[in-house]
Amino acid sequence: MFENFGKIKRGFLLFLLVWSVAFCWADQQLDKTGANPAKYISIDEIRPGMEAYCLTAYKGTEVEKFDLDVIGVVRNIEPGRNWILVQGTDERFTYTGPAGGCSGSPVYIDGRLAGALAFAPGWPFSKDPLYGVTPIEEMHRAGTSRGLGHEEQNTSCEAGFVFDFSRPIDFAEIDRQMREYMGIRAQAYKTASNWQSLAPLPCPLMTCGLPSGVCEQLNALVEPFALFAIPGVGGGVDVSEDKDVQLAPGAVLAVPLVTGDITMAVIGTVTEVADEKIYGFGHGFLGYGSIDLPMATGQVHTVVSSLRRSFKLVSVLEIVGALTTDESTAVVGQVGAKARMIPLTITVNRYNDTERRVYNCQTVDNRLLTPTILRSAVAGAALMFGDLPPDHTIAYEVSIGVKGAEPITFENVSTGLGLAEMVTESIGSVTLLLNNPYKKVDIKSINIDISIAARDISSRIWSVDLSDSRIKAGEQIEVAVTVESFLAEKKKYQIDLRVPSDVPPGRYNLVVSGPDGYQEFLTKATPYKFVPQNLPSLLEAMNSLLAIRRDRLYCLLVLPPGGVAVEGAELPDLPATKALVLTDVKRALRTQPYQHWIERSLDTGTVIVDKKVMHITVEK
Repeated sequence: MFENFGKIKRGFLLFLLVWSVAFCWADQQLDKTGANPAKYISIDEIRPGMEAYCLTAYKGTEVEKFDLDVIGVVRNIEPGRNWILVQGTDERFTYTGPAGGCSGSPVYIDGRLAGALAFAPGWPFSKDPLYGVTPIEEMHRAGTSRGLGHEEQNTSCEAGFVFDFSRPIDFAEIDRQMREYMGIRAQAYKTASNWQSLAPLPCPLMTCGLPSGVCEQLNALVEPFALFAIPGVGGGVDVSEDKDVQLAPGAVLAVPLVTGDITMAVIGTVTEVADEKIYGFGHGFLGYGSIDLPMATGQVHTVVSSLRRSFKLVSVLEIVGALTTDESTAVVGQVGAKARMIPLTITVNRYNDTERRVYNCQTVDNRLLTPTILRSAVAGAALMFGDLPPDHTIAYEVSIGVKGAEPITFENVSTGLGLAEMVTESIGSVTLLLNNPYKKVDIKSINIDISIAARDISSRIWSVDLSDSRIKAGEQIEVAVTVESFLAEKKKYQIDLRVPSDVPPGRYNLVVSGPDGYQEFLTKATPYKFVPQNLPSLLEAMNSLLAIRRDRLYCLLVLPPGGVAVEGAELPDLPATKALVLTDVKRALRTQPYQHWIERSLDTGTVIVDKKVMHITVEK
């Protein structure tokens, strides 16, 4: 009996020893590869000629299997990055070549997950179904360095535009800087695509509700993000059939940027669903880490084959979660998470449309993407019924809701310049709010009301006549202004200005101007009003600029400076001796002499494009 007990004891101890050795070996293998070797294959195990396949949807929602041949492994293609090279052998892959929208399609070698299709030949017109595969262990690293949850990631800082706030705000300059920044990114992307043997496979940006011309402009804007815009598709489809479409390996992974009456969605593929996370793309989207973008399922209509760029034609089905991480090797999302969206309403009343169209949408809340796609959404709504005629006028009202502050609201007109001024002001305002350096701003809503008429209301100042160019302090000047409008009779306006009784004798400028000259004067005379120091002053500066109406005639009598302005605080009646002390160059506070002037304006119903400067002499 005791002998049998001893045998059982020795056998049990031997079992424990074998189990411990096996456990340690498996643990070492897991540490070495970063993954379960039964489920994942590491690049060390991959050899040329091995058979492989990938999963992706080429039509409908069904995920299909496509055979591949392994060409080899390219190590250290970038610091810490490796690629697996594969080539499609399926006749459909051979026919279409690398197709946009396949980014993220899972690749299996030896029956184990190896990574995701992510790169394609950068050579022009290359159609070989050659792909670079991002190893799965590199994809798994996305988001692990911070260990942040969805809510924590939403509060982190994201990349955006950086503007110079040391000078007065100028919306035209803001727009120019945006375009310059995007141009630099586009050139960098083109250079990489032209000179590298493999480049990130561009993702199609499916649109619906955008005219072809607007879509072409959008394509230039999104090219720096390795996207290309496809017009005519992107909206929802009929899902009346009982379909249970889920984010599974090989299924469409859509990222809706705009939803509603106008839609835009980036298309890729799901690589893996693991630990309640969705991995996809195999390369970055924006590539700066933490993001908050919606994640949706999709349906493939067909794959459009092209020597230049084949792509999947996809419609979005349903938003099911949110992307929370975006790094160079993958995007990562969570099912059930909800990305923050901004309600967008665009109302258009056109001269050649019998109805007043209302476009109800939602757009993503992102410092880089929101201004870019908002520009195209507004242009698409305004141009839905054709381009603007040579003679046109646009009247617009804009309201931007801001959490914790009064909304930014303004209205104005523009003539003969297309959508430029309206877009510059409305999108420029959103850009400044989202990219201000002081505090994160939550935009609650964006409402834009546009009315387009087929007429030109531009005008010029024909003449300016003064009742007398030599007057005394305390007397009144009568300014008669004749305005010549486009294809219309001349109109006369009279403005009365009374010279203050305490104005010293001298020669003074009297400026008669349209809105541009008026804004130029304000920014030079009171630059501190348009140079923000914090978020409240930024909102105030924006409101001051946006309040300048273009359909008014402005008359300014420029008086001698007096007093001082200190860091935006105006002290116009400060005695000269004290003002001299405050303006001492040794003081840290920014000061300047306070500029005095008298101002009058009239509504003309036209946009005056020039200015006249007259001179008056105040006698003793």
